[in-house]
Amino acid sequence: MPELVPFDEIDYFFDGGFEHTAWRLETRTGYASDKAEPDYQDFLRTGETPDDSDNPWFADVRRMVAEGKRYERVRLVDDPPTEGQRYLLSNARVNIAAGEDIRYMWRSDAQRHGVDLTDFWLFDSRTLARFHFDGDRTAGMELITDPAEVLRACQIRDAAWHHAVRYEEFKAEAVPAG
Repeated sequence: MPELVPFDEIDYFFDGGFEHTAWRLETRTGYASDKAEPDYQDFLRTGETPDDSDNPWFADVRRMVAEGKRYERVRLVDDPPTEGQRYLLSNARVNIAAGEDIRYMWRSDAQRHGVDLTDFWLFDSRTLARFHFDGDRTAGMELITDPAEVLRACQIRDAAWHHAVRYEEFKAEAVPAG
């Protein structure tokens, strides 16, 4: 069993502990942390998330992006998208306004393109923070600096980034107007 650290222990990276890139692969159909957000209930009622750009996460992203750092994500989505995936798709506009680059890939395309189905953060192509889950709740993270494992995460990142589509294009396909 790998040594797991609570998500709070990787806050170092989000407080400026990476030099140039924080990259995330999101593969789950939903996250308990999202369901705990107050705006999740608003989303269930209205189908939209409020603009919570004053959230500390977005303030940190804006600061880091202003320093020249990048936040990038690829999200895998089922067809049709799950409730949790629709929530993240609705909220992505706020992430993007803060400076994140979020792209999407249909889950059915992921393995064909060499994209693993494990959630992780990759910092500066040097440190891998692999998520471990208990149901839809994050149980902890495994911090990995082993070059072979980091290289594999870089390969997954490159494949996902190459085949994923930008938010606006994906949203138009996944949530047709009308």
